[in-house]
Amino acid sequence: SPYFRAMFTSDMAESRQKTVVLQDLSAAIFGEILRYIYSGNLNVSMDKVQPLYQAASLLQLDYVRDTCSSYMAMNVEGSNCVNLYKFADVFSVDIVRKTCLQFICRNFVEIASSEKFCSLSVSQLTEIFSHDDLDIKEETTVWEAVVRWVQHSREDR
Repeated sequence: SPYFRAMFTSDMAESRQKTVVLQDLSAAIFGEILRYIYSGNLNVSMDKVQPLYQAASLLQLDYVRDTCSSYMAMNVEGSNCVNLYKFADVFSVDIVRKTCLQFICRNFVEIASSEKFCSLSVSQLTEIFSHDDLDIKEETTVWEAVVRWVQHSREDR
């Protein structure tokens, strides 16, 4: 990867050390990355796709990052769409963010009644409410969702 190439072929301190500490990278996730590097096989699952994506971004492993992006986008469902949307928003994973946004808008009543909905930010709510595909029968549905969101954490909103 360009990350390790730069680390070990430049004058960085790590190039002279016997041990390199990789911050913010769990041993289990790094093990998955190493397994991929040596075997070419990547085992992605919902429980590890986000840390794998983060590790791949850090280590500049485009194939792993892109595989994780595709996996997330193909596995959006009611139970994970809010968390994936928030993750994709923070890490600028556009395909996942758009897929989640569309799923949330098309299933708004169901998603808005979930506990996870209340963890969305103001800007994320604004994006959802202004989306052309927002599937609601009445405007009061949006109003009720906003009230519920505000009441969930009044002191912060």
